[in-house]
Amino acid sequence: MSQPKAHIVDDDEAIRDALAWLLKSRGITSATYDSAESFLAAWTPAMSGCIVLDMRMTGMSGLDCFDQLCELASTLPVIFLTGHGDVPLAVATLKKGAFDFFEKPLNDNELASRIQEAMKLNIDQRATSAAVDSIKSRISSLTTRETQIMALVLAGKFNKIIADELNISMRTVEVHRANIFEKMGVKTAVELANLLKPGP
Repeated sequence: MSQPKAHIVDDDEAIRDALAWLLKSRGITSATYDSAESFLAAWTPAMSGCIVLDMRMTGMSGLDCFDQLCELASTLPVIFLTGHGDVPLAVATLKKGAFDFFEKPLNDNELASRIQEAMKLNIDQRATSAAVDSIKSRISSLTTRETQIMALVLAGKFNKIIADELNISMRTVEVHRANIFEKMGVKTAVELANLLKPGP
């Protein structure tokens, strides 16, 4: 994951500079782009933070840029900057998954606060996603037999019952169980159950 930044995409240099200065004063790192095209060219799935995107720009519009980001499965929250006449469009983008929109002239403090919230959301989502990926990776490291025994352990069955059901020795079950706990990074069946418990 790259360093979290507010990615400011606006074809108005004065607005880009003003927003970058505002965020710097709040301790927020930013990067600026003079067009949707230049941002899309720089975009990678590793980018983290959020995007502050002007709705109307020369060349590709903010809306078209947003659509492309959706197609790319970008997880960066998008805050639109919009002129008065674009409010209905901005509301429509919220329904499509945009994080928020701000009408120009902007309230600096409100915008900076929402950017901080969007960045925190993105960091939290990435942490959750990384944790899920880690668990999936650990599960995929189990052998077929270990996966089978893990399911029975999670069902609350004792080693002797598992041994009888699978027609193997209790010692074999104990060895597999120890391997499962080691690979999954847990010490008890309760920890294992909590690790694999579906989220809210």
